[in-house]
Amino acid sequence: MAIAQLRAVLLGYIRTPAFLALSFGLPVMFFAIFGLPNVGQKLPNGIDLGAFVMASLGAYGMSNVLIYNVGIGVANNRARKLDLLQRATPLPSYVAVFAQMVAGLALGALAVVLLLVVGFAGGVRLEGVKWIELLVVLVLGSLPMLGFGLALGYGSGPNSAPGLASILYLPMAFASGIFIPLKQLPDFMQKIGPFLPLYHYGQLGWNVVGAADESFGVAVLWTIGWSIVLLGLAARLYSSDARKKFR
Repeated sequence: MAIAQLRAVLLGYIRTPAFLALSFGLPVMFFAIFGLPNVGQKLPNGIDLGAFVMASLGAYGMSNVLIYNVGIGVANNRARKLDLLQRATPLPSYVAVFAQMVAGLALGALAVVLLLVVGFAGGVRLEGVKWIELLVVLVLGSLPMLGFGLALGYGSGPNSAPGLASILYLPMAFASGIFIPLKQLPDFMQKIGPFLPLYHYGQLGWNVVGAADESFGVAVLWTIGWSIVLLGLAARLYSSDARKKFR
C-alpha cells in the first residue's frame, strides 16, 4: 500500500512538469551564472569557490523542492479535498503522509544529483567519496526543511501558501548565507543566521567541501533539534486540520 501511494504521489508531481522544472532548474541556472565562472578560483582559505557555490545551491535546490513542491502541493491537495477522499478509502493516514515525505526527499535528491552532474561537467573536482558524502548529507540533513514544507502545507491554504513560502523561506535563505556568505551580510543578519535551520543545513554541505564555519557535529546537533521542532509542528498542524474535518 505504501509503495502504491508513493507511486501515485510521484505521478502527481510528474504531471505538473512546469512546477517541477522550476524547482530543478533554478539551482542549475544560478550555478551556471555564479558558480561556473568561479570554478577553479580559490577562496583565501584555499577552498574551491565553485565547489562552495555548488554545495550552497545544493542545499537551496533540496529546500526548494521540499517547500515549494511538497509544501504548496500539500496545501493544494487539501483544497482539492484529496485528504477527504483518502479518508473514505482503506488508506491509513500515516501511509499517505509517509509517501508524501519520501516522494519529496526523492525529488529533492534528484534535484541535487542534477546540480552535482552539472558541477562535475563544469569542472568542479572533489575526491570521489566527497561527491557521495555531499549528496547524502544534503538529503538526510534536509529533514528540518521537510518539516518546514509540511507545516506550511498543513497550516495554510492554497492561496496563502505560495506567499508564505516566499516571505519566510527566501529571507531565511539569504540570512543563512546560502546566496551570499554570512560574513558579507549586514551585522544584524550575521547575528540571526546561526539560529536558523537553513544555516546549519548549509553547514553540513560546506563541511564536505571544507568551507564550514562550524564543526560537522555541531551542525548535526542543530539539524536534529530543528528536525524535531519543525516535524513536530507539522504533525501538530496535521492533527489540528484532521480534527476540524473529521471530528
